Amino acid sequence: MAAIHSRSRHYFHDYSTGGESNRRIEGLSEQQAARILIAEDEVNLRLVLQKELERLGYRVQAAPDGEAVLRKLEESNVDVLLCDINMPRIDGMEVLRRVHERPNPPEVIMLTGQATVETAVEAMKLGAYDYLTKPYTITELDVRVKQAAEKRRLRVDNLRLREQLARQSALPEIVSVSDLMKEAIRLVERVAPSDASVLITGESGTGKELIAHAIHRLSTRANSSFIDLNCAAFQESLLESELFGYEAGAFSGAKVRKLGLIELSDGGTLFLDEVTELPAQLQAKLLRAIETRTFFRVGGVRKVEVNVRIVAATNRNLESVVNDGSFRSDLLYRINGFQIGLAPLRERPEDIEPLAQHLLQHVGGTNPPALEADALEALRSYSWPGNVRQLKNCLERAVILANNGRITLVELPPEVARPTVSFPVLMASVPAGSDADPGFPAAASSPASLRDMERQQILSALEQTGWHRGKTAEILGISPSTLYRRLRDYDLEKRR
Repeated sequence: MAAIHSRSRHYFHDYSTGGESNRRIEGLSEQQAARILIAEDEVNLRLVLQKELERLGYRVQAAPDGEAVLRKLEESNVDVLLCDINMPRIDGMEVLRRVHERPNPPEVIMLTGQATVETAVEAMKLGAYDYLTKPYTITELDVRVKQAAEKRRLRVDNLRLREQLARQSALPEIVSVSDLMKEAIRLVERVAPSDASVLITGESGTGKELIAHAIHRLSTRANSSFIDLNCAAFQESLLESELFGYEAGAFSGAKVRKLGLIELSDGGTLFLDEVTELPAQLQAKLLRAIETRTFFRVGGVRKVEVNVRIVAATNRNLESVVNDGSFRSDLLYRINGFQIGLAPLRERPEDIEPLAQHLLQHVGGTNPPALEADALEALRSYSWPGNVRQLKNCLERAVILANNGRITLVELPPEVARPTVSFPVLMASVPAGSDADPGFPAAASSPASLRDMERQQILSALEQTGWHRGKTAEILGISPSTLYRRLRDYDLEKRR
C-alpha cells in the first residue's frame, strides 16, 4: 500500500484487485452509514482522499478551508472530521476549538505534514480523537476513521437514550383479544417496515402511543431513537424551540445552541402526539421540514439535514379540523400516508377483562388483589369514556382500597360501581301512578340495555331538576365532570 503524501501525485495502489478490495467489500455494510468531512486545502490530496474513502463505503464531503468546514457542519450531520492543520482563513487548530464548542460535535482526526510533539499535545488537549502525520496509508486512515465513527455513534446513542428516558413514561404491552385490535395490530405489522408516515387516530386513552412504539420497534429504524413530543403540552414559542432547537443568542436566555427533537430523531422516529394542536405557523414549518428533510433552528441561517420518520396521533375529527381551518390539509396529506384507527374500549368490551388482569399485575405490586365477579361485571358494563387510561386509574384506586386481597364493588369509583342510580332513589320524587312508579314491574319499565337505562335515568333526573346540572349530579350521586361526559355521550347537552 502506497503512503499518502501531501505533495505526491501517486497516492494509492489500484484497489480493483487483491486482498485490500476484498476487505473493503466485507466492511462496507458496517461503514456505509458513517459521514465524513475532509478539510484539506490541497486540491489533489482532497480529491484522492474523498474518492478512496467513498470506495470504502463512507459518505464523504470535502471542504478547501476552515470557513467552508464550519459552514458544512452547520448544514449537515458529520460523524468524523479529517482536518488538516495548515489551512487558509481559519487553520485546523481554530477549527478544532470551534467544533468542540458545538453540541454533539463530530470526532476530529487531525492531519499534518509538519508534526511536532507540541502540536500533537495541543490537538489532543483541544479534544481531537487522534493525530496522523503524513505520509499515512489508506488502511491506517480507514482504521482510525472506523474507530472514531464508532465512538461518536455510541456517544450519540447515549444522548438519545437519555433524552428518550427523560421524556418517556413506562407503558404496558398491547393486550387485546378483540378483532378490532387484532386488525389494528395487523396494519402495524404491514406498515412498520416501510418509511411511510403514519397517522394514528382514536379517542384519548385508547393506546395511540403504544401503537407508535410498536411501529418503531418493528421498523428498520428500531436501533435508532424514538422521540415523542406532545404538541398540546407546550406554548407556541416553547414548542418551536423544543421541536426545531435554537442557536445561541436566538432569544434572551439562549446562551448555547440546543438541538431540537427532530434533530435528535435523525435516523429514527419522531412521534407527534396530538398533532392537530400544532399552531398554524409551526404547521407550515413542519410541512417544509418533512417535504425537504431540512429545517432551520430558531435563530439559525443554515439548513440542517435530517432523515426522520414521522408518526403522528390525534383524538380530533380530521374532517372537522381541516374544514374549520385549524389544521392544514396539505400537512394532513403529508402525515397521513397510512392511517390506523383505534376503537374505543366501549366498542371492544371483550378486551376489558384481559386488560384489567394485565394492569393489576403492574399496579398491584408483587401480590395484586383479585377481582371479584361483581366487580369484574361492573368493569365490563361501564362505557369507559376515558378508555384504557381511565381503566388503569380505576384499578389503581381499587388496589389502594382493597381489603383481604379482593376488589369488590365497594372499591370501585361510584360511577363505575353504579353506572345508573337504582330506581327507588331516582323515583323518590316521582308521583305515584306515573309510568316510572316503582310499583310497576321492573321488566316492564326497564330499557332494553344498560346504556339505554343509564340514559333514561339521567334524563329523568334532568327533568326533575329543570335541567340544573349541579342538582342533577347530586341526585345521581356522581361528580359534575362525569355528568358532563355522560351528557355528551348521550347527546343530552341541550334541553329538548
